[in-house]
Amino acid sequence: MNFFRPDILAQLQKQIENTWSSLRKPSESVHFTRKPQPADYTQSKSYVRSELAPHVERAQQHLLSLQKDEGYWEGDVHDNVTITCEYVMFLRFLGLLDEENKIKCKNAIQNARRPDGSWSLYYGGPPHLCSSIEAYMALKICGKSSSDSDMQQTLEQIELMGGVDKSRVFTKIHLALFGHYPWDKIPVLSPELMLLPRQAPIDLYEFSSWSRLVIIPLLIIFDHKPVCKLEAHESFHELLSYQDKPEASSVFARSIPKANLEQIFTWLQSLVSGYEKISLAPIRRKALTLAEEWILSHQDPKGNWGGIFPAYANSILALHLRGYALDHPALQKGLETLQEYARISEQSLRMQSTISPVWDSSIGLYALSESGLSPEHAQLQQAADWLIKAQILSHGGDWMLKAKRCRPGGWAFEHENHQYPDLDDTAMSILSLLPFEQSHPEKISPSIDRAIEWTLGMQCSDGGWAAFDRDNNKEILNALPFADLKSLLDPSTPDVTGHVLEALGHAGISKDSVELSQALAFLKQKQEDNGSWFGRWGVNYIYGTCAVLCGLEAIDENMESAYILKSIRWIESIQNPDGGWGESCQSYDHKAYMPLGVSTPSQSAWALLSLLTCPKANLDVINKGLAYLTNNQNKDGSWDEPQWTGTGFPSHFYLRYDYYRLYFPLLALARARRA
Repeated sequence: MNFFRPDILAQLQKQIENTWSSLRKPSESVHFTRKPQPADYTQSKSYVRSELAPHVERAQQHLLSLQKDEGYWEGDVHDNVTITCEYVMFLRFLGLLDEENKIKCKNAIQNARRPDGSWSLYYGGPPHLCSSIEAYMALKICGKSSSDSDMQQTLEQIELMGGVDKSRVFTKIHLALFGHYPWDKIPVLSPELMLLPRQAPIDLYEFSSWSRLVIIPLLIIFDHKPVCKLEAHESFHELLSYQDKPEASSVFARSIPKANLEQIFTWLQSLVSGYEKISLAPIRRKALTLAEEWILSHQDPKGNWGGIFPAYANSILALHLRGYALDHPALQKGLETLQEYARISEQSLRMQSTISPVWDSSIGLYALSESGLSPEHAQLQQAADWLIKAQILSHGGDWMLKAKRCRPGGWAFEHENHQYPDLDDTAMSILSLLPFEQSHPEKISPSIDRAIEWTLGMQCSDGGWAAFDRDNNKEILNALPFADLKSLLDPSTPDVTGHVLEALGHAGISKDSVELSQALAFLKQKQEDNGSWFGRWGVNYIYGTCAVLCGLEAIDENMESAYILKSIRWIESIQNPDGGWGESCQSYDHKAYMPLGVSTPSQSAWALLSLLTCPKANLDVINKGLAYLTNNQNKDGSWDEPQWTGTGFPSHFYLRYDYYRLYFPLLALARARRA
């Protein structure tokens, strides 16, 4: 086939245009019926646990004191050191790293160092190779010398963990950007991916939304293979001494009969690498143009790309490589809004991977309402108004490609991320607005109805719900050599499905509806042998089990069913001697519950919320759990929690949402206090 023919190129362009036009078409509405709420839904609750009252009131007042003037809540998001390190490298590559940022970022990175000279993925975690490599790179750029004793200690730890060649793809990309790793040794993604039709085995819209946001700019970066030359004192070439020797045998020499799926993809990768050397110019130019247009079309008006730091950094770098000056409006807006993610003090600068105002506001508002505050409370009214304004009702977004039956109506995680609403934030926003519906139906009911319509339209074919997309579950993509984090997909998960059921059940969607019946079957099929459920977005089985049980209770499932009692007995069995609960991030590595060794307020709250759904839960276990929360509450109504209980990518990226330690314990105490 002659790919240079104009008619072939025209067909490829038409395919892309058709795909994009399908994303923008108005969609049909999803029909549903919901029962009216009970008349007393928003009235003051009756309480019998008076001893909990002062603890609830202190927690209420503390959370209310943190509300922003505009009506929302936004706690800090803590993630591993690589985000700040990559911010340093991003600024250095663009020539924007000044001395003040060097000093402050260096302090933040060094503050996260383990005593042995390494860095970990999460608080109290073991040494982590990629975090340590990227920290070393950033510290060198910020002025640290390789001869310093602590830097020598880091090099020794990197050697013990296997060296550069054992690191992840994204670490190698950052090494390559500064000429310290060969571009041709990194698994390549060709820009021609932009030209593949929807029917192709590997299609960009089968990748998760966050992967798409990161990968499409990388297509441009991989094509340019840029290198920023460092000054001698900034160079980290000594890292190359700590890498394994490459395999002597070529991938072509591997035995095909013994090859598994990943080996086959590795073989195909070598073919793609060969194509890179002889890529056909007209096709490559078209693919790069489409990638550039995609990036520009996915920037929100204020400058945001998907609400995550890697998408910002890659998009700005890709556009700059395409000839956009740093003062171009798209790049300027991106650089300015990215600063909102930074947490800056006099001494340090820590870059956050994302921000969480809708998530914090919806759960915080829900907890305050559940704890007995009236919907007429001025601060709660202000929060509800803010949430309604944050709802996404405009057409657009990649989710529309697979969910044409529903109109927009969800919420995103961040202040501005209109193309990527998610089911978790939408479910929690529905729950938080329901108490206001009876007193303000003209304002609240349309918002809830649109959210329910969107949520039902986003249900996956297996009966569950994912975070951002429908049926984003082609496991074959996680076998790509590029996918070493195994996070290219967004399949249905028990925790998101549980949150959706909790929202839909309380909103009046019948358990007998087709959608809820399918969701119930999904959850029963996904239950673990010990009775727990996996938690994709929180650590881990305690989180997943809490989400599911609260969802099942909301749809009026029989909470004394055998499969539910099995789950309750599991929660009871893992209580710590101090009355609390704590689960380690290592649960993801072992694919089984792993105790943390200490209790945490958020995980203890999830366990209590699970037990409080079941009339046959052990009252002694509940009372011990409540005692743990009340005994560990600070005088100001808060709780301390340095541990990380949020999940970004299982086994690879974890988070600490600072307000988890506040609103989840309040919610648990409020539920326990209610008669």
